Amino acid sequence: MKKFFVLLVLFALPIIAYMFFASGQNNFAKLPVLTENVNDVSEFEDLDGNSISLEDKISIVSFFGENLDDLKGNTFNLDQKILEKYYEFNDFQFVVVLPNEAREEAKKFKDEFSGISETEKWKFIFGAPTEIKETFKSFDTPHNLEGTYTPYVFIVDKDLNLRGRDDDEDFGKVYGYDSRSVAELSDKMNDDVKVILAEYRLALKKNNAERKNN
Repeated sequence: MKKFFVLLVLFALPIIAYMFFASGQNNFAKLPVLTENVNDVSEFEDLDGNSISLEDKISIVSFFGENLDDLKGNTFNLDQKILEKYYEFNDFQFVVVLPNEAREEAKKFKDEFSGISETEKWKFIFGAPTEIKETFKSFDTPHNLEGTYTPYVFIVDKDLNLRGRDDDEDFGKVYGYDSRSVAELSDKMNDDVKVILAEYRLALKKNNAERKNN
């Protein structure tokens, strides 16, 4: 009986632990696609004059305008509650879309926070207000830009699809997450980022297993 009990514990504990850490409101389902084929951001330039892409990356995309106080507060909330947990994933990136006039302020802000955060993982990109509005419009959400700013941040998958919730108990559909709300970031957004990363990890494992079998 003792041997049987030990074997049962050894077998059951990993399964229970996996279910505990992977569980959430969405459990093992895929995070719903709410908008397909959002605009890529490859036409924008980063602080070094280079372009980046949302394609083939899991991206947290924000539109934080030219007000440095908004940029500081919202980005810091995201970094502390979401980003620092997932920086280790190579396919994960944080993209901050800003107007051209915010370039110098963004550089100062990034330098200021470099000692307390992995700011090299933040992708600040810049463009004209018309380009920013066109990109935001492609997300097709109920949220609005105030100039080039919204406090809501968005999850975009590797295929340029906007992900979120279609049956949230509080809001119904969740297109974006309010970066001013620590509770919303810690609860809903953290859960959803965890789900989409798990989704891609499982897909990668499946593809690797299929290659080995072929």
